[in-house]
Amino acid sequence: MNRQDIPLKDFHYDVAKLRDHWFALFAGDFNARVFNAMTISWGSYGHVWDKMVFQVMVRPSRYTYDFMNRYDSFTLNAFTPEYKRVLSILGSNSGRDIDKIALAGLTPMASRKVDAPSFEEAQLVIECRKIYWHDLNEANFLDSDIEEHYPRKDYHRIYLGEIVNVSQQIIEP
Repeated sequence: MNRQDIPLKDFHYDVAKLRDHWFALFAGDFNARVFNAMTISWGSYGHVWDKMVFQVMVRPSRYTYDFMNRYDSFTLNAFTPEYKRVLSILGSNSGRDIDKIALAGLTPMASRKVDAPSFEEAQLVIECRKIYWHDLNEANFLDSDIEEHYPRKDYHRIYLGEIVNVSQQIIEP
């Protein structure tokens, strides 16, 4: 499938879509064939330190957490609605135990500007270079409802990635 870059100045993403249209977060190194992916439905998008950024959150218990810490980049892959079941496979299985990417029937491919892979089938790919991380601290929660998301006290690590490339799939007639 062919891809077309979207100029960063023209790119905008409505993060409210994440609730129903999950991303596949992909981290690792495509050329070394060392990577893992997971679904995410939380995140934020904006402008910080004069950079366009995407913020993602990964729990330490997730296999992808190791890849996010070890490598300098990640990609966010958005799919059309018919891929919801496929994304469920990525979100409900661990890459420690099985090749969930193969099970989902997805095809890793080299990204355009980062070492982290992206998915050939993705409608939209956002390539990010990590620029910051921070561990959530329960002492800083100002809303008591937040703690409900952490019955096992497995607080997320937040990663801020500078968006360095965005591309979309071109559907050819």
